Amino acid sequence: MTITNRTLPRRGPGWKYDLPSPDEAPTRKATTLPPTPNRINSIYLEIPRSTVSIRGIGSIVGSLAFLVSLLAIYPFIHDILTNSDRLGAGIIISGLLIIIIIYWATIPFVRLDIELPRDEPIRFNRLRQKVYFYEYKFDRIHIFSRKRWGVRPVAYDWKDLIAEACSVYAPMGNGGLVENVLIAVRKPGTDEIIDRLFFTHDIEEGKQYWEIIRLFMQQGPDALPTFVRPPRDWDNDFELTPIRRLAPRVQWPEAIDHESRTGPAAGEHT
Repeated sequence: MTITNRTLPRRGPGWKYDLPSPDEAPTRKATTLPPTPNRINSIYLEIPRSTVSIRGIGSIVGSLAFLVSLLAIYPFIHDILTNSDRLGAGIIISGLLIIIIIYWATIPFVRLDIELPRDEPIRFNRLRQKVYFYEYKFDRIHIFSRKRWGVRPVAYDWKDLIAEACSVYAPMGNGGLVENVLIAVRKPGTDEIIDRLFFTHDIEEGKQYWEIIRLFMQQGPDALPTFVRPPRDWDNDFELTPIRRLAPRVQWPEAIDHESRTGPAAGEHT
C-alpha cells in the first residue's frame, strides 16, 4: 500500500459532509445509476474518472493568454533587444521577470491539457479489499520536470477511504459554485488524512457511484442493478472528443495492473 509522508487537514476545502463509510451497509439497492463503469467482474470494478471536466480549454486559453501577453509587452521586448545600452539594468531585469512569470503561469495549463490521460480510472478490488487509483501528478512550479509530472498510480485499503462531498465558490466570470466529491485516505488505524484524491465533478454522480461501489465491495457484482448500456472502453470510445482522442492512452504499470485485476494467491498477504 502506498502512503504519503504528509498529513492533510481532517476536512478538505469546502467540505459539506461525508458519504456513507465503506463498512456501512447500503440502505437499499441502487435505483438511480451513474454512467456505466468501465469494467465489472467478480474480482474488480473499474470506474472512469477525469480530473479536468472539459479538455482543450487549458491549451487554448493558455496559448492565447501567452500570445496576448507577449503582444502587450512587445514594445518593451523590442527596446530591450535594440536599445539595451540605453536602458537601466533594473528595467531590463524587470522586463525579463515579467516574461518569465507569464511563461511560468501559462505553460502548466497547456502541458496538463496535452499530457493528461484520456481516462484516470479507479479500480476497486473486492477480493483484496484494496483500491487502485490511476493518478496523474503535476507541479505548477516545476513546469518542465519529468519526475514531478506523469502517471503515478497509488493503492490504498478500502476500509481507510472517506468520500467527502465538497462545495466551494470559485471565480468563473460572474462567479460560480463548484461541487465535487473527493476521496480522503486515513493513515491505517488512525484518523489522520494522508492523501486526498479527486473522485467526481458532481456530488449527485459521486453519491450514485459510491452507492454501487459499496454494493460491489460488500456483496459482489450480483448485487448491482442492471446498467442501461454495457461497460465501455474509454480508450476507444466513439464518443470521445477529438482533443481527448489525442490524449495519452491508459497504461497501468504491469505489476499494479496485474495486482489490481486479480485476487490474492494462496498464502499471500494483502
